[in-house]
Amino acid sequence: MVRILKDYPSVALKLQDLDGKIDFEQVFGRHAPVHIEIGSGTGSFLVNQAKLLPRLNFLGVERARKYYRYAVDRIGRWNLTNVRLIRTDAAQFITNLVPDSSIECFHIYFPDPWPKKRHHKRRLLTPKNLEQILRCLTLKGTIRVATDHDDYFEYIEKLLTTQNNSLKKIKFLPSAASDTGEWVGTNFERKYRKENKPIFTIAVRKI
Repeated sequence: MVRILKDYPSVALKLQDLDGKIDFEQVFGRHAPVHIEIGSGTGSFLVNQAKLLPRLNFLGVERARKYYRYAVDRIGRWNLTNVRLIRTDAAQFITNLVPDSSIECFHIYFPDPWPKKRHHKRRLLTPKNLEQILRCLTLKGTIRVATDHDDYFEYIEKLLTTQNNSLKKIKFLPSAASDTGEWVGTNFERKYRKENKPIFTIAVRKI
């Protein structure tokens, strides 16, 4: 039986409805710390975290239409009022629409590594994009990254740990909704664990 995906206007943010920097208090209908997950896929992490941490507001950014639609339907069926989703390019979204010092945590799990050198400019974590992420982070806000790609992780680790004036490396703790032995509990992590692939993680705090 084919699952019929519903659109939930209370969950889905539309780019055409946004004018300038986002007012998160207006979007969520309350004042609360905001966490952004970049590349939310089918919404596994968002659903589980939002259920366990109702005091937080979660925004997922997903570019792929099929994953975005599934995640909107999933979150809507759970009637989670502290989650929103938007379908757009993450780097442009952060640069153009996220206000300064407004995000408590960026969750970046299994980003596309774009392994070919000529494609490295398409990666999410670059010096240019990191500058925008830092602008958006609150003081003591965090960036959490997990990947299965060792070369990309080496690059990410160097990028994040050389920002001595703005970032401090901290311990990467498992997410609230992760199962035993997991770090973040996303579908990608579970897939890679079944394939016995190593998972690399890093967390940093804005100082």
